[in-house]
Amino acid sequence: MSACAPAHATDSARAQHSHPPHSPPPGRRFRLAGADVSAAVAVFLIALPLSLGIALATGAPLQAGLVAAAVGGLVAGRLGGSPLQVSGPAAGLTVVTADLIARYGWRTTCAITVLAGLAQLGLGCLRVARAALAVSPAVVHGMLAGIGVTIAVAQLHIVLGGSPQSSVLDNFRALPDQLADLDPAALAVSALTLALLLLWPRLPGRTGRLLRRAPAPLVAVVGATAVASLTGLMLTRVDLPSWRSHALAGLPEGPVLGLVAAVLSTTLVCSVQSLLGAVAVDKLVAGRSGPLARPGRSDLDRELLGQGAANVVSGALGGLPVAGVAVRSSANVRAGAVSRNSTMLHGVLVVIAALLMVPLLELIPLASLAALVMAVGIQMVSLHHIRTVTRHREVPVYAVTTLGVVVFGVLEGVALGVGVAVALALHRLTRTRITHDEQKGTHYVRVRGQLTFLAVPRLSRALHLVPHGADAVVELGGSFMDHAAYESLQDWQRAHLAQGGTVEFTGRRAGIRTDASPPAGSTPAAATTASAPPATAPTVSTATADAGCHCQPWTPWRNHRCANVTDADPARPGDQSCEPAPEGATAADSAPPHSPALLVRPGPSRRQLARGLSTFQRATAPHVRDELARLAREGQQPSQLFLACADSRVVTSMITASGPGDLFVVRNVGNLVPPPGEGSGDDSVAAGIEYAVEVLGVRSITVCGHSGCGAMRALLDSGAVARSSSGHDAASGSDTDSGSDAPFGPDSRSESDSRSGPGSGSGSGDGPTPLGRWLRNGLPSLDRTTDPTRPGPLLAGRPPADEVERLCLANVVQQLEHLRAHDSVARALREGALELHGLYFHVAEAQAYLLSETEEEVVFTRVEAAEGLPSPF
Repeated sequence: MSACAPAHATDSARAQHSHPPHSPPPGRRFRLAGADVSAAVAVFLIALPLSLGIALATGAPLQAGLVAAAVGGLVAGRLGGSPLQVSGPAAGLTVVTADLIARYGWRTTCAITVLAGLAQLGLGCLRVARAALAVSPAVVHGMLAGIGVTIAVAQLHIVLGGSPQSSVLDNFRALPDQLADLDPAALAVSALTLALLLLWPRLPGRTGRLLRRAPAPLVAVVGATAVASLTGLMLTRVDLPSWRSHALAGLPEGPVLGLVAAVLSTTLVCSVQSLLGAVAVDKLVAGRSGPLARPGRSDLDRELLGQGAANVVSGALGGLPVAGVAVRSSANVRAGAVSRNSTMLHGVLVVIAALLMVPLLELIPLASLAALVMAVGIQMVSLHHIRTVTRHREVPVYAVTTLGVVVFGVLEGVALGVGVAVALALHRLTRTRITHDEQKGTHYVRVRGQLTFLAVPRLSRALHLVPHGADAVVELGGSFMDHAAYESLQDWQRAHLAQGGTVEFTGRRAGIRTDASPPAGSTPAAATTASAPPATAPTVSTATADAGCHCQPWTPWRNHRCANVTDADPARPGDQSCEPAPEGATAADSAPPHSPALLVRPGPSRRQLARGLSTFQRATAPHVRDELARLAREGQQPSQLFLACADSRVVTSMITASGPGDLFVVRNVGNLVPPPGEGSGDDSVAAGIEYAVEVLGVRSITVCGHSGCGAMRALLDSGAVARSSSGHDAASGSDTDSGSDAPFGPDSRSESDSRSGPGSGSGSGDGPTPLGRWLRNGLPSLDRTTDPTRPGPLLAGRPPADEVERLCLANVVQQLEHLRAHDSVARALREGALELHGLYFHVAEAQAYLLSETEEEVVFTRVEAAEGLPSPF
């Protein structure tokens, strides 16, 4: 079987439904969605001037840019593995192509493009596409920055009315003479193009939002062309010769080694840029809100095959090399494209323009196209990328790659960058900082970096500075430890415990296993002070204040019942000595109902809280202090309001991978949003919504439900009684009866509620409890599950597992309806300044699902793990 042939399922039942990825199932008619049409038009309007500008920057025939754009849309769009990525002539290929044209001529450059496409086809068949993502991001960003500098400097000469030189250094040397002999007309048209390009996306007000729908590159070129034509400026303009004289690929001519290097350079840049672009498009699609269809994740090997086929066709037809283009791809996603039809239709529109719009295209001044491409080159030197490599201490890799590309060329610059990246990685692996100091009787040994055998001598010296019998804390700041370092730590720890000392490991490697234990000859007192865990204990954590307790305070991702053995009272069954809680147990399970042990004896919990706060001050506060200080100075500017349940298992910052200042969180029992009005009886949630929207100006609101919600279980168990006794109106959300027999009172709680979740109330009294009154706001969600006119919610295409899950899903949808009824939210939605999202978190699976709601169905779509790097230009 060919290596390129996809494997087919042998199961006959599955074979009936199998079809190639991202392709419509067999038997369906071809349908062109309206979203694809509008997206194709938007991408076409951006691609047309950029394709001409990139062809101008490379020194190729201008028609070659149109050929590459058309082939990229039709061939790569149809065969590629990323449905929404738009391919065509890319700015990242400008330097490589310009060098090839200057060295070998245009026809040989076309032949090199064909050979590079064949090389991509071979790599795609070998399924090595994902290996390209192993290149250091600093190398990729440096390569793009070097290409951007080269483009900007070369196009600056055309902007000033001259012609670029053959190399970057020559362009720099010729710049003073060019400034002394500039063309005012070319400079004026270029300045107008840049001004429109910069200011158009920033037009204010409602009129500005309407005008901004037109892409800025098109507006800039059209505006500059119109002004140049109306004023009669004498400028060099686009010259598109007849297609009959268009040059096609010829046989490659030149030294073999030079041609091989040229093919490798073109293949490398085309492949890396296309694959990184496909990964970035996946991220854009995953973050897209609303009911738009989301095609599956990109097949990188298929994408490489599609790009190879496009380069073969483009080179054979006399076009520029083809790669995925970030500007057009992001425009395609944001315009709402739902399938590869938008990419292909944009290619068709380019073909039509190339055949029928030649007279209009020949009115465009070359200075305007040069200014457009120069702006693209400047954007490739991204400040965001520079901040990222600075934060990760990879500035040498970025700088060497950038300078190498500018001075020597793309292939040479990338090779230099990879070499520096490897050297830097080896340097970090061998450079470890180990310090020792003493604070309030406790000796701290801090390790910063990776622990390998090379650092064992220094580690041993620092550990032996700890006196016998002293309390010691070893902070391990690296993520790697080899066997030699592990044994050194283990031997020292065993000896230190035998001499009556205590040891605590903290940091990233705090969970190392150890078989250290006091030797048989040690005294009972020494053994108690050392408190060494058995061989299977996951953590070494000892302290004289908590002898007998081997759990770290607030141990991450563990629910512990941990009380000091010295405080344990045999008469109280709730006092356990560091026994991990059974799976699914809660703190209430460790003591009988109304046990005074949890209310009267706060000592152990206070010490646990203090230890947790101390750990934060030592391990976490140094890393977040600068960011919190900035937030304290500037104030909070969160981008999202997050309405979540108060359940302790739902950690909003963990689910969203957010940090300080990112989320404005409102939590309550059941993630309920009472409808506006006095009938709700609670204004705290409404106040949070109003403050977030009106004062903080959040751009989105997310309602987050979760599996196994006790509030929803209580609604199911008591909802029928509640509606029958209160006269609840599902449509208005009001309650007509608040007497002593109101729902969710102490008598309405079932036995299962008290065991498995928050009930409707507890205690004594004649009226409903506060919890019961609050849960009345969830009755519309309960009504929604029984309403046959409303579509039932689906979870990743399947029906809910049980009634509780059905109600949890329906509750998210219902609370979004309540949100839209609030004045501040409705106003922001009308102005387009706010988005609403529904989220369901399955606790047992640690899996998030995003809501996609249409008139026909309500589906919570599984959120897949994102991979890859930001999209390059």
